[in-house]
Amino acid sequence: MSIQSKEVINDKGQQYHICCRKEDIGRYVLLPGDPFRTDMIARYLKDPKLVAHNREHKTWTGTLNGERVTVSSTGMGCPSTAIALEELIHCGADTFIRVGTCGRVCPESYDESLEGVIITGAVRDEGTTVHYVPIEYPAIADRHVIDALAKACRDKGYNFAEGIAQSKDSFYGQHDPDSMPNSGRLHQRWEAWEKSGVMASEMETAALFIVSSIRGVRAGAIMAYGSMNDHTIELACDAVRILIERDKK
Repeated sequence: MSIQSKEVINDKGQQYHICCRKEDIGRYVLLPGDPFRTDMIARYLKDPKLVAHNREHKTWTGTLNGERVTVSSTGMGCPSTAIALEELIHCGADTFIRVGTCGRVCPESYDESLEGVIITGAVRDEGTTVHYVPIEYPAIADRHVIDALAKACRDKGYNFAEGIAQSKDSFYGQHDPDSMPNSGRLHQRWEAWEKSGVMASEMETAALFIVSSIRGVRAGAIMAYGSMNDHTIELACDAVRILIERDKK
């Protein structure tokens, strides 16, 4: 039995941060970080409508395969991602795919033929999820969502690896560790991620996987190396279509 969080409602009867009601949100949700990317992704839906934009959370809802599908931005980092996910779950969503960008980590990830990574699990190198569960609890994706993403990738013939992401709190801790008083620790940990085959570095998937596991919903993620591209969005949408058809059965 999953544990559900308490709803926090604003004076308009909406979820406090995303400013949505239950009738605004589909069961299936695509989660970019950047609110401007929601506009790009919403174009892949049929009849998308902007339903809310508050702070970093911009939300559209349309349809795929006749089912309502939402695109909602989480903002950067695990704190705002956890908030968005909790409130989308309150609205009835139960299937989530993060669509975003990431950096390369281990030597294998520097294969230039790779467009990105289907994220199967995350290193909890952040501070949000310890407020949910001790650090020993694993941050893993839902196997059905990962299977749908992998099938979409095979069907399209796009080259995405499957692997683990490091979810961090500090962008500059990665890109400029020598400017940090804690530089020795940062270098040591980065070397550990390289040696252990971590395929991507980003800032949100640990919260996505931990919150979804505890709340009893499904989540996965697909990330492009460098910058967002159409292939990543296509695969996420195709995976949602696959899940819709499987759920009907």
